[in-house]
Amino acid sequence: MDEPRFLSGKLLLAMPGMADPRFERAVVALCVHDENGAVGVGIGQKRAGMRFRSLLEQLEIDPRDAPDCAVHHGGPVEPGRGFVLHSTDWGGQDSLQVNGPDGAVFGMTGTIDVLKAIAEGQGPSQWIVALGYAGWGEGQLDEEMTRHGWYAAPATPKLIFDTPTDERWVAAFKSDGIDIRLLANETGAA
Repeated sequence: MDEPRFLSGKLLLAMPGMADPRFERAVVALCVHDENGAVGVGIGQKRAGMRFRSLLEQLEIDPRDAPDCAVHHGGPVEPGRGFVLHSTDWGGQDSLQVNGPDGAVFGMTGTIDVLKAIAEGQGPSQWIVALGYAGWGEGQLDEEMTRHGWYAAPATPKLIFDTPTDERWVAAFKSDGIDIRLLANETGAA
């Protein structure tokens, strides 16, 4: 019997023509994928009207010298819940290290300690803040992967942290040798 193929540590890329418009050109960093389901954080779209310093102020954290960068739209589930994807040089009380086939790719923390550390200049060297997440129940993502919807690309710190948000979708396909101009908007039958 074949082992199940889990995709933790990959980037899920929405295929052109995906049926759910909430995920058009989505880039989702898959944090957990196992027999119980999957959880990922979107890093391909910025949250309109939301900046990092104002988020810190709403949480009554002094922003100090924290940059006033964008906050990402992490997904449609719990849109007020925050997550920080970060480099693996920092870990907090509830940080999760997300591994790919070649070891650690990024960390994910959903507790306020990472925000305080960033504001104090003691946080991870690289990070992205997102509100909300994408979640799939048992077997749901596995089923979606068999239809025209998602493509799983390798995740690298460079793609996650160094590539501008509006370029991540194209860059992630390109990093896996795929020219998006050649992708069809729908599936066919052979």
